[in-house]
Amino acid sequence: MTNRLIERVSHAGGRPIPDAATGEIIGHTREDSAAALEAMISRGVAAQRSWAALSPHARGMTLHAAAAKVAEYAEELADAVSREQGKPLNGPGARLEVEACQRWLHTNADLELAPEVLVDDAENYSELIYRPVGLVGAIGPWNWPLMIMIWQIAPALKIGNAVIVKPSEYTPLSVQALVSVLNEVLPDGVLQVVVGGPEVGAALPAHPAFGKIMFTGSTRTGKAIIKASAQNVTRLTLELGGNDAGIVLPGTDVRKHAENLFWGAFINTGQTCAALKRLYVHESQYDETVAALAEIANATPMGRGVDEESLLGPLQNRMQFAVVERLVEDAKARGRRIVTGGDPAPELGPNFFRATIVADAEDGDPLVDEEQFGPVLPVIRYADLEDAIARANRLDAALGASVWSDDAQRAREVALRLEAGTVWINKHGGIHPLVPFGGIKGSGYGLEFGFEGLKATGVPVVITSR
Repeated sequence: MTNRLIERVSHAGGRPIPDAATGEIIGHTREDSAAALEAMISRGVAAQRSWAALSPHARGMTLHAAAAKVAEYAEELADAVSREQGKPLNGPGARLEVEACQRWLHTNADLELAPEVLVDDAENYSELIYRPVGLVGAIGPWNWPLMIMIWQIAPALKIGNAVIVKPSEYTPLSVQALVSVLNEVLPDGVLQVVVGGPEVGAALPAHPAFGKIMFTGSTRTGKAIIKASAQNVTRLTLELGGNDAGIVLPGTDVRKHAENLFWGAFINTGQTCAALKRLYVHESQYDETVAALAEIANATPMGRGVDEESLLGPLQNRMQFAVVERLVEDAKARGRRIVTGGDPAPELGPNFFRATIVADAEDGDPLVDEEQFGPVLPVIRYADLEDAIARANRLDAALGASVWSDDAQRAREVALRLEAGTVWINKHGGIHPLVPFGGIKGSGYGLEFGFEGLKATGVPVVITSR
């Protein structure tokens, strides 16, 4: 199909953007200069004043209209992200991503932050309110380029900010397409997109005009943002890298949970920050679990994202492909057992790597200790639950974790001891627009989603009288 949104934002003479699955050029992106960013900042600062002057209800109605526009263009947005990012249209893929954009817009549109009364007695009346920070810089990743950008855009707009988004240089066209759709209903200048490489992204946290920077991506880049923003004491929300652990408790009906275990790890072909990336299984059920996961991996169709039957797609770029290949080759060299997969699938395209289950992995293996961010799951055997909990908690990455058991009370007891921003029971990676989400330790700080996420895009102010 001809994608009119890609055609709308494609820039003749700009940098070519390939289809992640085939390498064919799907469009060309502009590359913005420092002067272009300064002009956007000026427009955003001016537009923010009148946007903030509207009532929260009026801003919410505009966000509902924006969600309706996303629905109107849903198939073209899904096609754009499927081609550019590589994720399949179906399953937990591109269509789901576009649906999530609508859901987060609608949810944030309806959130209202009423003044919070802190003290009300004869001597003191104090209340907490939230004001917009002014201009928000939103820096997004390439794995869920539309959905994660909406996570940042929706609350920032609802509270009365203007937003300048900076997409990954790997997935700029789909984000420009999304912004163009939203801007069919938003006031001019309230939402803009700046496009370019790392130097453009670095300019946002260093600029004093931004009251808030929101970033989803690697811990290394997150640390650079902290350093760049320090001079301006800019407020930050950072959702950084994850290396999520899961623990299967003894006595669990593994076959019942196998499908959820698999998709907890392989959603978006493993390219998800809060995916299951290392699985600890009790020795009494180890072989059964490995066999069940391998069976699903072998039965799950992999192919080009726009092919309706595909449920797994390619790695988005050659850089990430090289990371996955290196980690799997290292596992082979260490004598780890490749149960299924373990090599590229060049017959499908240049960036495809087969869904891979690695058994007999050990803590200390690069495949276990590093975030693979691809279609590979190492499965680690344990004998003692205390040891498994300690091993799950030993890394600095602490975005998510999961416990798998048919004993709800026992699962909760273990969940309370895992060090992660979110701990799931009998699922992994599921999110809700009203449930706060964020990392701890090296996986960042600050919360997104719901009332906590809305507050994070504002400035808290205490008003005291009497």
